[in-house]
Amino acid sequence: MMTNAILVAGGHGSRLDPFTKYTQKTLLPLYNRPVIDFALATIRRAGIKNITIISNEFIGQIAQHVGAGFEDEKIHYVLEEKPLGVGHALNLARPYNQDCRLLVYFSDNITTLELTDEVARFNTTKEHPGCVLLAREEQHPEAFGVAVLDSQGNISDIVEKPANPPSNLAIGGIYLFDENFWTYLDSARELRGENFSISDVTRKYVHIGKAKLLSVGKETWVDCGTPETLLLASQMVKDGKLNPAPFR
Repeated sequence: MMTNAILVAGGHGSRLDPFTKYTQKTLLPLYNRPVIDFALATIRRAGIKNITIISNEFIGQIAQHVGAGFEDEKIHYVLEEKPLGVGHALNLARPYNQDCRLLVYFSDNITTLELTDEVARFNTTKEHPGCVLLAREEQHPEAFGVAVLDSQGNISDIVEKPANPPSNLAIGGIYLFDENFWTYLDSARELRGENFSISDVTRKYVHIGKAKLLSVGKETWVDCGTPETLLLASQMVKDGKLNPAPFR
């Protein structure tokens, strides 16, 4: 079973106003390349050939930049007319991503961590592989889903944007899900309504013991959603620390 990718590039990008009045935030530059090139490069280096890109009214600009993809790729573009939450956005990509395993990638996130081995495992494992959650140590993890660890150091729960974080391990932005993803997403929507978060889905995997925590460790993971982090990531690109190349 092959793994597809959903690249979520929606929302208003209000933290990057006024630039996001004129373009989508993933088209803003990281030194000499737009943000989306780095996200796509991570997806492509993992060997994924079927990619759905969700975005707002600027999706035409993204399509003009990305185009039809490489010869052996399928690129699908999906318009999110209104920002109605993560669940609504992901559901728009559902027709292209049924009965498969998924890399769900929120496009603000740039990482040097390679996903090749995990995607290969998802492609070849016959039993349901569950989900993989990327995590990094954060000094102030309050803005993220935060991992709760048991006495053995295994993940036992996820708390969304806690005032008093139970650990410094922030989770968010890049996920691998098995073919149960849509079932769990539907259950979360029924239980929590349209305001549910992606953590409501990942917690299901955690509670049934099917979640793997993949810590970034010494690798880099930058959220490019603010002017400060966009500048930080741009400097990292200039210094050769972030890779926009689609192939290894």
